[in-house]
Amino acid sequence: MKIINKKSEKFLSDYINVASPTGFESSGQKLWLDYIKPYIDDYIVDTYGTVVGIINPNEKYKVVIEAHADEISWFVHYITKEGYIYLRRNGGSDHQIAPSKRVNIHTSKGIVKAVFGWPAIHTRDRANEKSPKPENIFLDCGCNSKEEVEKLGVHVGCVVTYEDNFLKLNNSMYVGRALDNRIGGFMIAEVARILKENKIKLPFGLYITNAVQEEVGLRGAQMIVETIKPNVAIVTDVCHDTTTPMMNKIKQGDQKCGRGPVVFYGPAVQNNLLNKVINVAEENKIKFQRGAVSRATGTDTDAFAFATGGVASALISLPLKYMHTTVETVSKNDVESVIKLIYFLLQKIENNEDFRYLS
Repeated sequence: MKIINKKSEKFLSDYINVASPTGFESSGQKLWLDYIKPYIDDYIVDTYGTVVGIINPNEKYKVVIEAHADEISWFVHYITKEGYIYLRRNGGSDHQIAPSKRVNIHTSKGIVKAVFGWPAIHTRDRANEKSPKPENIFLDCGCNSKEEVEKLGVHVGCVVTYEDNFLKLNNSMYVGRALDNRIGGFMIAEVARILKENKIKLPFGLYITNAVQEEVGLRGAQMIVETIKPNVAIVTDVCHDTTTPMMNKIKQGDQKCGRGPVVFYGPAVQNNLLNKVINVAEENKIKFQRGAVSRATGTDTDAFAFATGGVASALISLPLKYMHTTVETVSKNDVESVIKLIYFLLQKIENNEDFRYLS
């Protein structure tokens, strides 16, 4: 069963390339909504920008499939009199990758180009080498004074994103910034598409949810769960490929790109729903991996599971290399496997299915 075609891969490329920083997700959300509109019956957009495509909006039993739309970024925090710009994180931006990166500063006048500067190797004290830190990395936008910077439209609070774009490696791996977790938004959109194209009729309401502000504490999911009040939530996100150099499997577990999605065990994961996920994977010969979390998953699963009196929730995660860098990397085969797994899973969930451990 081949899922991804030229049209959907073009959407993925466009979706990854558009800026959608935490708190400013509307450009990416518009693109995503335009793509799924032919495959849904209705949609809602909440105050902070979470978008939900709905199939069967009149059904009382509600199932969510979810991803988050936002990407890590930076805020302009301080402009020196010489025209250099210091930043504050917006989400978990990795300061160590910043030097020499090209960025876009988003202003009311449009995009202002800038670069992360760094002292040349010839000028640094090798005996006392300084590492990049949030307080010593800076932007240079080609100006010689604060006033010149401000004339470009740059001010404190402007959001800054990396300009790196989507690419493929070896025709088998997808690479880009913000695959965490716009790849999830792509996967749930593809589920909606193949449900429509294959004329699958579900007995419940399906809420295809692309939440905002996950990177700063699951905020979008916390809001939208109160609006939807679902019975079931199937959340997608990414997890670490722990086979890359300098990873510790004892601490991080054993997951690898190309070996299939990872299903997670943990307190927020409802075990009866998890068992259904595993059974569906096995029945359809979809390779999968297992992972375990401690107190929390660190994903929107937590926001859904513990809301509105408790929502039966499961986490299906996609192995990813180099998280929170501009070269996040995933396997195309794994992406298709997640789409298939959710597609087949939805057909196995019964209307009004009760996932409680005791009844």
